[in-house]
Amino acid sequence: MSAHQYDEGHTVAGWTGFGIATVGTTVAGVGMCVVSAPLIGGGLGIVAVSVLVTWALHLTGWGKPPGRRDREQWGMRVRDPLARAGHAGCVGCRLAGRGRAAAEYTAEERAVAYRESAPVGETAG
Repeated sequence: MSAHQYDEGHTVAGWTGFGIATVGTTVAGVGMCVVSAPLIGGGLGIVAVSVLVTWALHLTGWGKPPGRRDREQWGMRVRDPLARAGHAGCVGCRLAGRGRAAAEYTAEERAVAYRESAPVGETAG
């Protein structure tokens, strides 16, 4: 049995954004140490790029919707089948014009989408 009982949102979008943001903050930190405005600005620019990359990956299905996911959707290599329609309550999806502001997904919609999804490199069924 796993030590974690809940999905903690470890996704391709999250880890990629984290990695890029780490590089950006490192560059900005070095800029602070050597008192270099171009390095500080470059580091902050890299951090801004990390936000955009994370958002783009989330919209393509490599992120996690707010709240819990079913256990079969916990793996990092599993794309989110409901990303195209947008996630209920997701600010990023609403900014892209996709989010469902009030309505939640029906159980039938969720079941159909999960049945049709499979981890990358594997076949469904």
